[in-house]
Amino acid sequence: MPAKEITPAVPFSDITVLELTKDMGAGWNLGNTFDAYGTSNMNSETSWGQPVTTKAMIDGLAASGIKTIRIPVSWHNHITDTTNYTISAQWMARVKTVVDWAIEDGLYVIINSHHDNYLRAGKMPAGGGYYPTSQNLEESKKFLKSVWSQIAATFNNEYDEHLIFETMNEPRPAATRCEWWFDNDELCKDAMKCVMELNQTALDSIRATGGNNKKRFVMCPSLQASQNAATSSLFKMPVDLEEGRLILSIHAYTPYSFAMEAPGERKFTKAHKEELNSLFSILKNRFIAKGYGVVIGEYGATNKDNLEERVAWFDYYVSTATEAGIPCILWDNGVWELHKDENGEFDYSEGYGYYNRTEQKWYFPEITETIISASK
Repeated sequence: MPAKEITPAVPFSDITVLELTKDMGAGWNLGNTFDAYGTSNMNSETSWGQPVTTKAMIDGLAASGIKTIRIPVSWHNHITDTTNYTISAQWMARVKTVVDWAIEDGLYVIINSHHDNYLRAGKMPAGGGYYPTSQNLEESKKFLKSVWSQIAATFNNEYDEHLIFETMNEPRPAATRCEWWFDNDELCKDAMKCVMELNQTALDSIRATGGNNKKRFVMCPSLQASQNAATSSLFKMPVDLEEGRLILSIHAYTPYSFAMEAPGERKFTKAHKEELNSLFSILKNRFIAKGYGVVIGEYGATNKDNLEERVAWFDYYVSTATEAGIPCILWDNGVWELHKDENGEFDYSEGYGYYNRTEQKWYFPEITETIISASK
């Protein structure tokens, strides 16, 4: 019997992490899709109100000038057993199909472990995912080691530097005072320590699969993926035998009062510019200057019926980040129209819809054009 022919690995370019992040350009999130949970069958892709992802949808993004797509993926609700944390082959194949469409279009692609953070305080049951406290650390490590071993084995030698892994999304001790607020109390310190160990576990599992994954670029978040946690003296990036392959993953809806708070502020001000200047300066000095890449994995400004102000914010945000060497990946949950609450007032919360996935058009082309221009 002849020896089985081994397909050679797709070669990586010699691109550095800072060259990579510069080349990633304007990015977009396939939000509320493969990250949806609450159901364990294939219908979860559309369970949060988004249409089935199509090749035309991805082609439309690429044609419009988007260069990077982040595909958030939840895995814990697609596990076939809680002993070995085996991922459903059907779910893995579906994710791979969409990744391959994006790769074929020449896009950079980020896949991660997204809504796998357990959402209740206390002891996490087997199969719950991960939860960064000492009480749940070993079970969390077991989950991440298993799922990343499987993901990395599926996405290895067929993919060059255009495929990027992200270990976790906003890891946090949910339903506690430290879920979204970071300080130096014992709960936050313990959670931070656990997040760093979980980053290391995921990275080691990826590298252990060998092949192209020995040099795969990997994004790692701090506690909550927040600026305050990332720039704390307590946070350290994991140890990697492959020098220069790590990227800080951070989310920044900044300033909060303009970008996320409802009603918050509707005008983009000089003070807001100064807050953004500070954010990108700190990230550049703390991480980029030390040889790490930085990617804003999620950002955006909720719709407050203030298009002109949002355009100004996007222009300043993206151009300032780009100058610092930081690509920005737009969060899109499909919610683009304004709605009124029970009191007849406009509800400005969570209005992060930008791309019409069915018609392959942008709801606010002024914003998209600004993002793409500012990211060059």
